[in-house]
Amino acid sequence: MRTLRAFTFILLAAAFLPASPNPQRAGWIEVRLEGSPRQIGRQHALALAPEIEDGLRAIQTIILHDTAKDWAFYRTAAQNILWPRIESQYREELEGLAEGLKQKGSPLDLWDVVALNGWMELAWYYVPVYNKKHGLPTPASVAAPEHCSAFLATGSFTRNRKIVIAHNAWVDFAIGQRWNIIFDIRPKQGQRILMDGYPGLIHSGDDFGINSAGIVLSETTISGFEGFDENGIPEFVRARKALQYGKSIDEVATLLRTGNNGGYANAWLIGDNKTNEIARLELGLKNVHLERTRDGFFVGSNFPVHPRLIAEEAPGFDPKDLSSSPTARRLRFEQLMADHKGSIDLPLAQKLMADSYDSFDRRDQPSERTLCGRIDLSPRGSAGWQPPFGPSGAVQNKAADSSLIDRMALTAAYGPQCGPAFRATDFLTAHPEFNYQQPVLRDMPPQPWTRFPSPR
Repeated sequence: MRTLRAFTFILLAAAFLPASPNPQRAGWIEVRLEGSPRQIGRQHALALAPEIEDGLRAIQTIILHDTAKDWAFYRTAAQNILWPRIESQYREELEGLAEGLKQKGSPLDLWDVVALNGWMELAWYYVPVYNKKHGLPTPASVAAPEHCSAFLATGSFTRNRKIVIAHNAWVDFAIGQRWNIIFDIRPKQGQRILMDGYPGLIHSGDDFGINSAGIVLSETTISGFEGFDENGIPEFVRARKALQYGKSIDEVATLLRTGNNGGYANAWLIGDNKTNEIARLELGLKNVHLERTRDGFFVGSNFPVHPRLIAEEAPGFDPKDLSSSPTARRLRFEQLMADHKGSIDLPLAQKLMADSYDSFDRRDQPSERTLCGRIDLSPRGSAGWQPPFGPSGAVQNKAADSSLIDRMALTAAYGPQCGPAFRATDFLTAHPEFNYQQPVLRDMPPQPWTRFPSPR
């Protein structure tokens, strides 16, 4: 009963949260964390307690509707499935977060914090396995989502023959509107980290980050992926550890692979600014492929690359369907890489994240088939993830080149960079089937590209 009451309390209390005291720059909140794992966790909560409560409320709203599982289910999974496989340093950071929230008077506790960190792998990967095991039906909306567009290039494809990377995060707008933190983390052990993130997460979540060893890391999800190992290490732990401790492509790949639970299965784009080498790690549960080059590019559009992975772990994906979001975006990326070979730089990377050309219909029209995703404008929706006109798509963007990576800096643009600004009231008037999101859905105007961290 305590968990159900807490769930209701969070929904009601968060509705009356005061305006955030944190100043924003072009839609982003900058947070610097430093020290031991517990100190980092406490600082995180003390800086962002209102945002953490508000962000959790948005996630609860979406996953309750899509998965038909209440927050008590996720708290239990966090305690029984995730927590036993989390190593001590990240347990301490999560405990520090819970302690900081308690100090700020929040009703959230440790299991809320752990479930928040694991929500993506629990909702879209664990729930289908749980339902099958218990003979329960799985809603059609519980499908590995098509999150993000990204590319990573080097050698003869870039203007200075060094690394250029860009990524935009696709998610439900109600959640993505809150994905606006720039974390600068300086832990006692491991590398300094600069990453975008969501309030309360110890990892980026959409996984765009740079570390002080010259590693840049990003990812896009594998569309239609099926599989989850309850005895594996949570993805959010492996993602954070890879960025904190990886000093080479091999080290990052090893940290991501070790203990892989299949949760939030991704194609990871990894760059080493020291050597100008780049790689793509397609990390399935059964099938793992690492490709690397010093002269070329890798793109991410949620397209499963290797036929065996498709056959065994994404059986519902049709790579021949040119109208699908992953395939249409992959073709567009490959065309753009060829067209701009030798001239890819930071300004162009930023421009590509706003590209709204549909390679299937052969016209400029923002939708689920364009690099700058606007599913809210699409009468088709996006596979099993979103119905027609689902309020989702590219909510924010990041880009960096070798010079920025060397300086532990990145550029970021909040809000969709193509199509009209998203206006919640206008959208819900036109699409009342999404009125369940009304308490958490906000306007999302586009903001300009801005460099982070701020000068000090």
